Amino acid sequence: MNIDWPDLSWSDLQLPSFSVPGAGLLADLVPVPDLPGTPTQWVVLVPALAALAGLLLSGRSSRLAAWIAVGGGLLTVFFALAQLYVLLNLEDPRLTAGTTGALPLGELQVPFTLVTTWPLALIAVTVAAVALIVQVYSRWYLWYDPRYRVFAATVSVFTAAMLLTVHADDVLLLLVGWEVMGWCSYLLIGHHSTKAAARRASTKALLVTRTADAGMVVGLLVLAAGAGTTSIAGIVEHWGRTGPSTTLTAAMVLVVVGVAGKSALFPFQDWLPDAMEGPTPASALIHAATMVAAGTVVLTHLFDLLAVTDPARLLLAVLAAVTTLGAAMLAFAQGDLKRLLAWSTVSQVALMLAALAAATPQVGPDAAAQHLVAHAWFKALLFLATGWLAVLVGGTAMAAMASGTRRYRVLRRRFGWGLLALAGVPPFVGFFSKEMILGAAESGSVAGGGLPSVIVLSAVGAAAPLTAAYCMRAWLVLDRPTDAERHARDYHQGAVERIDDFFDQPQVVHEAEGIERAESAISSSARSGTSILTLMTLLGSLMVLLPVWRTDVHLNLQLLLATLLLMVVAATAVALAARGVRTRDAGARIPASLSLAAERGLGADYAYRLLVATPVLALARAVAWFDREVLDAWVRGAGAGARLLGQGTELLTPRRATPALALVLAGVLVLGTIGVLTT
Repeated sequence: MNIDWPDLSWSDLQLPSFSVPGAGLLADLVPVPDLPGTPTQWVVLVPALAALAGLLLSGRSSRLAAWIAVGGGLLTVFFALAQLYVLLNLEDPRLTAGTTGALPLGELQVPFTLVTTWPLALIAVTVAAVALIVQVYSRWYLWYDPRYRVFAATVSVFTAAMLLTVHADDVLLLLVGWEVMGWCSYLLIGHHSTKAAARRASTKALLVTRTADAGMVVGLLVLAAGAGTTSIAGIVEHWGRTGPSTTLTAAMVLVVVGVAGKSALFPFQDWLPDAMEGPTPASALIHAATMVAAGTVVLTHLFDLLAVTDPARLLLAVLAAVTTLGAAMLAFAQGDLKRLLAWSTVSQVALMLAALAAATPQVGPDAAAQHLVAHAWFKALLFLATGWLAVLVGGTAMAAMASGTRRYRVLRRRFGWGLLALAGVPPFVGFFSKEMILGAAESGSVAGGGLPSVIVLSAVGAAAPLTAAYCMRAWLVLDRPTDAERHARDYHQGAVERIDDFFDQPQVVHEAEGIERAESAISSSARSGTSILTLMTLLGSLMVLLPVWRTDVHLNLQLLLATLLLMVVAATAVALAARGVRTRDAGARIPASLSLAAERGLGADYAYRLLVATPVLALARAVAWFDREVLDAWVRGAGAGARLLGQGTELLTPRRATPALALVLAGVLVLGTIGVLTT
């Protein structure tokens, strides 16, 4: 059954209503009331309205701002789920909806429409749910922050921009969401604006991503101009009909460059770890459900064009492969848990984009979208758990985090499940999504995917043990026995006397005190949010394995077992390396100079200054000199010449009036006087 959504205007107060016909068992069991507009429109509009209301209505009340932000998040989740409900009752699982109406722009058609499909709807549910949990968590984490209202409103705008990017069927709408996310990331990373490091990190993120965005804008405009429309469906249809060409190749290469900037691919990777200067909830949002994942969404929209543009696929495959492996190695050497997770995000996002580079039209792009959904669950969990532990121990350095899950057992499962999902251990959500990427790369390599598929297959296979290695390193540090446990183990002699009284067992009392302290340090709602994320690291596999994805991938059992074996070997090697180290940190085995270089991103900042900042500043100084010494010299010369001419004339002309001139002036006065008297 098809539903033709009316072309709607958000500015019109009298929105037409719609109702879902009772086609199917679910519609008969759960009737849906008539609602204004469509779920797709509201899923984008609600967080934007929540941001506006939070700024205008909350005054100085952080409590009211929190209610507005969380209420907007709940409504966004509701409408995101409503999209799934509507799709369940349609034969053609593709919905389109209008926004402000078509824009008259000469021969260029600008429909300004939104689109919903099953993959996009599942991504929207994930984005909305993670954003809601971040809003709830932020109210606890930033309870005493005087700028909480602005933070909550920015998170809402960020969510709206990401959802607009997900559902945009128009490149202009897509660019709006894309650029708004860039500005929101600037505001969130620099939230603690009194810190010089936060200001520098936010400026760096904005400059790096906006530099790459130039390629994105030009590439999309070339595609739209060639197709005569800004509709993404129209663009894909037009260029798919004309076939590969130099223009299409150039446009897609520029789009890939823009995606590389936002997604922190090499050589734009260094801004994302520095973004850890922002509050932990902002890090969770940027790394899990928005910003860095937006590039995957954009290339999913344009996958049919990417799949037939071999130079763009090869460029994306090389950048993604280099980033996946390099970021995984840098993650292992970090001395701060948040920066370890940041480099992990760089590596995992590169995996998503690698799946798009490796996939053929027959395989489809959904393996990347599946990993986007999976990554959102476990990465949000890890960041929020890190923020919780940081409040308890006073920092995110690995030394401060050591023994955290032993002292505060309530965090043990959260970190354990999150790291297992990140490493790709079955049956957690990361295992299934990564195996889909591996299967897509293998299918592409044997079914005409060419060199890009081979590169990606090699990179994904090599990244699996590296990911297991840094996850094991983090877990060994977090789960290191406490000093009391080590002393009891090392110095206790004789038989252990069993005491039945619960409160007479020091270890049990110590664990109970740790749990009580950890739970009292966080609000119940924020703790519940982390519990939901913990559950989704396991149940999220059901979402990834739904039959609505169009991925046609057949997993190779031998390849799967080989990957798991490599992961076990890597984890075992890290555990052996940690033996004999007092802190149980295998990273201590890395030479100090190399570890320091890794924490500095292997000199990426220096390379930026040498290759970009220094030439640009030199060019700016040259232009300023040319303007001052050449162009302005003509103007200054004309003034100086006029002044010299005046001085020369002054020398030739006597300074005193001559007698003849005096007589002339006297005669004029006499004649004037006679004229006045005779009138």
